[in-house]
Amino acid sequence: MADTASKTAFLHPRFWPTWLAIALMRLGAWLPWRLKLGVGKAIGLLAWRFARRRRHITETNLRLVFPELDEERQAQLVRDTFIANGIGILETATGWCRDPEHLRHRVTFKGEQHMQRAMAQGKGALIIGIHFSTLDLGGALHSLFFPADVVYRPHDNPLFERFMTRARSRIFGQAIDRYDLRGVVRRIKAGHAVWYSPDQDFGREASVFAPFFGVEAATIKLTAKIARMTGAPVMPLIFHRNSDDRTYTLEYLPALEHFPSGDEVSDAARINAVIEAAIRRHPEQYLWLHRRFKTRPSGEPGVY
Repeated sequence: MADTASKTAFLHPRFWPTWLAIALMRLGAWLPWRLKLGVGKAIGLLAWRFARRRRHITETNLRLVFPELDEERQAQLVRDTFIANGIGILETATGWCRDPEHLRHRVTFKGEQHMQRAMAQGKGALIIGIHFSTLDLGGALHSLFFPADVVYRPHDNPLFERFMTRARSRIFGQAIDRYDLRGVVRRIKAGHAVWYSPDQDFGREASVFAPFFGVEAATIKLTAKIARMTGAPVMPLIFHRNSDDRTYTLEYLPALEHFPSGDEVSDAARINAVIEAAIRRHPEQYLWLHRRFKTRPSGEPGVY
């Protein structure tokens, strides 16, 4: 009865733009590959030109993390970042709306032995994901090789939240609210792998400050806490679109040794170093559009 009521509520005109967005994502998922890339690039270029606030955030981030680049190269990287994230919208649509099996021929998976070794311990695993533009497609491609649950942030729009959760439930075993620590720990202790992305700013109370590209960044403490509570191996996962724009690479690195160390700052810095090394492979594919350095150490001015 409640589900019927919710479906009726979603017919309200305020949800019509959301229905349109969902329809466009479903359509985009089925576009021919070359057209899909073209549409994604166009979306990225439009956002680069007109989304001034996001462009300012991206420019600020890249100026902070790549001070060695001259203005021309930084400007090009900003543009490339918007293009990659525009394509990422179509990649997300593909990951959510298509069977990932149709992309198996486009994927190279490296380091599978590291994950097999970790799961053989019977303690589950904590997968360190990264907010690349390929994030959700990466999750779909990962499901071709290993099952996993995912920690996510619920969407504020209830209709889009339902669409997103249903899509991710096809890819992952369970979608776990990022505030549900007990749920994460319970699944890992039951022997599951849980995909978790610790590379965003969750505020001062949840974080310690650790270097990220040489900049002190509020870095979530939860990664080390989950590892300590579960005893699970922590598995860095790298994934990106290759330079041919037609194929993808997913790669597991070996489990982090002697982690956690008991030193929150040291542990946070180590996670940041892993993420930084992955980003440097394809910096334009990272989500520089979010305010990674929003929370500043006491006494430091804001950067945005």
